[in-house]
Amino acid sequence: MAENKLSVIVVDDHPLMRRGITQLLTLDPELVVIGEASNGSQAIAMAKLHEPDLILLDLNMKGMSGLETLKALREENIDSRIIILTVSDAKQDVIALVNQGADGYLLKDTEPEDLLVQLKLAATGEQVFSAGVIEYLDCLEEDNHYQAKVDSLTKRELQILQQIAKGQSNKEIADQLHISEGTVKVHVKSLLKKCEAKSRVEAAVMYLEMQH
Repeated sequence: MAENKLSVIVVDDHPLMRRGITQLLTLDPELVVIGEASNGSQAIAMAKLHEPDLILLDLNMKGMSGLETLKALREENIDSRIIILTVSDAKQDVIALVNQGADGYLLKDTEPEDLLVQLKLAATGEQVFSAGVIEYLDCLEEDNHYQAKVDSLTKRELQILQQIAKGQSNKEIADQLHISEGTVKVHVKSLLKKCEAKSRVEAAVMYLEMQH
């Protein structure tokens, strides 16, 4: 294998799709497909054996999903660039996979020439995304910002925030948690400060948006 070629493993449980992607990549002199996997466990074994530059990973596979496969690959310390290639442009999928360490998220309706350009870009260390999912990355930064705030809460403050999000009053929260109303007020003041929220409603909205 020529030293300057980028090695790729294609992971997809649809034989036709896998074959089509492989044939497309083979047309590019800078890329070489060194393996094809039809499921997550095959992909992990292959990645450990060959340590490819790039792994093209389908999201919706029978058995191990793309997300589970990605998690497992990262847990095995596979440092290949992992690019998700899928039909799903669902916001929650994009955010979940980027959070788990995907290096890119491309849709299967990407133009073939564009796909090749994006893959070579990914190999240089860039994160690559189809135009249709880029807008979700702003949400990701916002979600991470919220998450950091919520992570700073104590266990008791988080319990109280969860009750506020259900619309409960201080008295109802006090009764439910078997603490005084005064104690609830102290915790509410503290959690609003940590969440940088001006009101209970703002804190509740922030918490509920994070659950989606």
